[in-house]
Amino acid sequence: MRCLGLMSGTSADGVDAVLADFQGAPNRPKWQLIRHIHSPYPESLKQRVVDAGQSKAYSAEAWLDLAEAITEAQVRAAQSCDPGEEAYLIGCHGQTVCHRPPNSKQRGASWQVLQAPLLAQLLGRPVIYDFRATDLALGGQGAPLVCKADAALIGRIDGWRAFLNLGGISNLTLIPPRCGPERFAAMRGWDCGPANSLIDLAVQHFSDRALNFDCGGAMALAGRCDEMTIRHWLKETYFQCPPPKSTGRELFGRINLEQRLNGLGGNCSANDVVATLTGFSAAVVAQDLKQLMRRNRIRPIELIVAGGGCNNPALMGELKQRCRGVQLSSSQDIGIPVEAREALVFALLAWWHQRQHPANVPSITGASQEAVLGVMVNPV
Repeated sequence: MRCLGLMSGTSADGVDAVLADFQGAPNRPKWQLIRHIHSPYPESLKQRVVDAGQSKAYSAEAWLDLAEAITEAQVRAAQSCDPGEEAYLIGCHGQTVCHRPPNSKQRGASWQVLQAPLLAQLLGRPVIYDFRATDLALGGQGAPLVCKADAALIGRIDGWRAFLNLGGISNLTLIPPRCGPERFAAMRGWDCGPANSLIDLAVQHFSDRALNFDCGGAMALAGRCDEMTIRHWLKETYFQCPPPKSTGRELFGRINLEQRLNGLGGNCSANDVVATLTGFSAAVVAQDLKQLMRRNRIRPIELIVAGGGCNNPALMGELKQRCRGVQLSSSQDIGIPVEAREALVFALLAWWHQRQHPANVPSITGASQEAVLGVMVNPV
């Protein structure tokens, strides 16, 4: 079955669309990536999305306008990726503007802005959306949802296999070995912390929004990491908490950047700040892998990296330096373009919904049980 996956992440740079074909057993399908495109948000829409995620006060009418604009951006991406309307189903994540993990005082909630009935009507095909809600209703974090799909798409090797996504937020998937006593172990996964979110915001801050991101890692490569500051930041509560855990711009957004800039004082150059934030994003992942070994005696032998951060040589260089002892590779090497991985996952989640196959992993999200994820809406 051909399915279209649409993903717009915390970087808010646009929509990634994937047309893929899935056949066979849900747990280990035969799949083919037919086409992938990236459809950038118009600059004005990107800024509205970022502002919405930073708790900017919008009127009810402004929220409606934003939801419609996001939906129309998804339509454009879908039509560009699937001009021949080959996909039978469309899996759309929507645009996250608020994510609240559960805590001792309140249940978890997550808001992905989308007008799904409008999307289905404009594309003329069924749309699966709202993938996080059921896991949240079962007491889970509602994230990360990519882990079971990662395992189905790339399979197992002789040791633990890690899949790292470097979007606005970084998240890890840990896949057990295919042989030996650990083959019966549960998958693991969590949101590590900021990947590109703070770096992008810093670049926008120092360039007065003339630049949106550190192209080619130029600023980071021209600067110097403040290792003492990075070690101090790594002691913050979120990075010390064991999984399950998830996060977003609510924690690692503009206010958080301002706090870090204030802590650095006025002596750091713009390049030094960006270099320090880049090193920090890599150090968060390296620390998580060390904690995984200390807490669970698990050490992955391979770390596959996907997401927009793969295009930043400075960030990839920091990962290689800080994650020593693990083989670092790109998802491109296994047939998944670095910016297509999450859209491919949501194409698979749509197919799983149609097959009524559970998609969450309670050991990862903290939900009380497995469940089929997503809500289907049909065109009239």
